[in-house]
Amino acid sequence: MQVTPPVDSRLRARLDSELELFLAARRKELADIDPGLWPVADTLESFVLRGGKRLRPAFAYWGCRGCGGDDSAELITAIAALELLHAGALIHDDVMDASDTRRGQPAVHRQFSDRHSRRSWVGDPESFGRSAAILLGDLCLVWSDEMYSQSGLDPRRLQAARQHYDAMRTEVMTGQYLDVLAQASRDTSVEQASKVARYKSAKYTVERPLLIGASLAGASGEQLAAYAGYGLPLGEAFQLRDDVLGVYGDPAQTGKPAGGDLREGKRTYLVAAAMEDADEADRAVIRRLLGDPALDEPGIAELQEIITRTGALSRTERRIADLTAAALASLASVPVEPEAEQALRDLATAATRRAR
Repeated sequence: MQVTPPVDSRLRARLDSELELFLAARRKELADIDPGLWPVADTLESFVLRGGKRLRPAFAYWGCRGCGGDDSAELITAIAALELLHAGALIHDDVMDASDTRRGQPAVHRQFSDRHSRRSWVGDPESFGRSAAILLGDLCLVWSDEMYSQSGLDPRRLQAARQHYDAMRTEVMTGQYLDVLAQASRDTSVEQASKVARYKSAKYTVERPLLIGASLAGASGEQLAAYAGYGLPLGEAFQLRDDVLGVYGDPAQTGKPAGGDLREGKRTYLVAAAMEDADEADRAVIRRLLGDPALDEPGIAELQEIITRTGALSRTERRIADLTAAALASLASVPVEPEAEQALRDLATAATRRAR
């Protein structure tokens, strides 16, 4: 299935250029501290620059432009900082999920555990890899704040947007914890799955970046409300699409192992809907297989078949469509600069209709 490219190539090139410049300066800082930090610089440059959709800065950019904000180099620098925040969150997420790959490459913690093994260093390679990844993720979070605050934009506008930037970081961390809690407690309720999707992804991916961009432009209360009405349902739809891909996605497209969410025991809306609508025999199979780290292809196929047969997949697809429609209706409720409105409509398509 063909979809609209997530982010215009020109905008992506500008974002990547700013990230490249910023990371080059940080590379020099690290080298001045100790030559042993070269692998840190190499890994983060590769992770940030060679993958990712740039959705968060794109939503921030068009949120700003839609409210009459200027297109400036300083704006690009400020919103590119969101990509560093995202990189840190992904690195930490892979540690928590014990994921082997990310964006078609070995996960950061795997890269450092492999480095430990190749050099025959003392201690546990896995522990070293996890420790390194936690620290690299933290470094990305620090750098994100630095890049944002030193972007050169009017300090008053940066401060106005800061409430959404700070809330975004709190929400994604609490959403991650709720996700971990749901796996540990085996909470498979649709209500809890929706809350996790809302805080781990919806607000973080779409709503808050939009509000950051709008605030940088000095948006009105009416504009901020319309953006929230667009961003929250669209962000939830984006996460639901991610959940579908986490069960049915092609690794060549997703960059992650097939059925990875099932092996990790993710209590997603898709799984919660299956548990709600399944008979007791199917529920017993889901409870037995979901979260088994040794889950093999036949086990994945069995869970996929149950999720499809119970109607959970169709139910999730309908919810994605309903949420997307609600988002677009909110976008249409307030005047937005035409080019920005079209870009936000294209982003909605790209975020919710990704191919498997």
